[in-house]
Amino acid sequence: MKFIHTSDWHIGRLFQNISLLEDQLHVLKQIKNYAKVHKVDALVIAGDIFDRSVPPADAVDALDHFLDEISSELKLPIIMISGNHDSAKRLGFGAGHMRQSGLHILNSISDVTTPVVIETATGPVHFYGIPYHDPVVVREAFACDVATYDAAHTFLVEQIKQVRVADVPAVLISHCFIDGAEESESERPLSIGGADRVSYQPLEDFSYVALGHLHGPQYKGAEHIRYSGSLLKYSFSEYQQNKGITLVELDDKGLVATQHLPLKPKKNLRVIEGLLTEILQRGQTDPDNEDYMFIRLLDKQDILDPLGQLRKVYPKTLQLERTQFILSKGSQLIADVSLKRTEQQVFSDFFEQVIGHDLSTEQNTLLLDIIAEAKGVVEEKA
Repeated sequence: MKFIHTSDWHIGRLFQNISLLEDQLHVLKQIKNYAKVHKVDALVIAGDIFDRSVPPADAVDALDHFLDEISSELKLPIIMISGNHDSAKRLGFGAGHMRQSGLHILNSISDVTTPVVIETATGPVHFYGIPYHDPVVVREAFACDVATYDAAHTFLVEQIKQVRVADVPAVLISHCFIDGAEESESERPLSIGGADRVSYQPLEDFSYVALGHLHGPQYKGAEHIRYSGSLLKYSFSEYQQNKGITLVELDDKGLVATQHLPLKPKKNLRVIEGLLTEILQRGQTDPDNEDYMFIRLLDKQDILDPLGQLRKVYPKTLQLERTQFILSKGSQLIADVSLKRTEQQVFSDFFEQVIGHDLSTEQNTLLLDIIAEAKGVVEEKA
């Protein structure tokens, strides 16, 4: 059998206050085309389907439309688990009814030992899902003594191993941070100080392990324990990553092969460096000048409005760094001139990351009043 392994869609994500929904829909169409061309038997999504626990309406509509196309047009089973960005309850609404149409949403650790069985020409394949979970949730659900992410994850894996059917290929889907794997700046930490890491050794016995959470395509411990990576580049730290999905092939004995299938973004995320005059000249003929840009200027002298000049040729310049200019002034700091953001925008982003939803109209009005009052106090003291 063949199936597609993908994860970390983050539908509805904003990148420096720019909606990426159009970019996400662009690559989702490519996934649908890959499913057709390779005649896969299932689509596996390993968590972080949405970017927020309370996703915006257009993000929900976009996901609903895509899943309907895959399910109704291609008649393809879809197996997804919830990630740390998702609300497991909201994502799993109506899961029991949708299962009949081939959409399997695994959002509860209570169901980890119940496989989704996909029948293929070479026989059945069992898919087990471990959605994102805190250790305390596992401890309460199973009345077990686990205190760490590693202990909780290993406990759930062992529960699955106890009920596995011998000689039937088994795929594990999990949203977790494998110890030693490479992270990016755009992943929300599961905990502080590395306590969220889990061991790969308990996973080695599965035919394939479809992982989510880390945004870079990679494997850890063994080649069948893999992160597919995210749909798009969600931070400039990912600019060198080759985004895509993983095509997995199994037979009745287990894994046959994996293949990285690239996803081509509508607008790429790039980092370039050089003198201002060189970059301005390059931008005039750059066919991809609408890409999201991080530009590192090497000029050492003062420049009048470099960001404004750059945006004439690269309108989506989101970040500007002037390392050489600062160092030439005797400082060891790196200038990091980000897209100009108001105090209200900075706090709104912080609020959404911590609380899980946007400010209400009343809260936003109160925030603006507080900012105005604070600025007034500063001006009086000045």
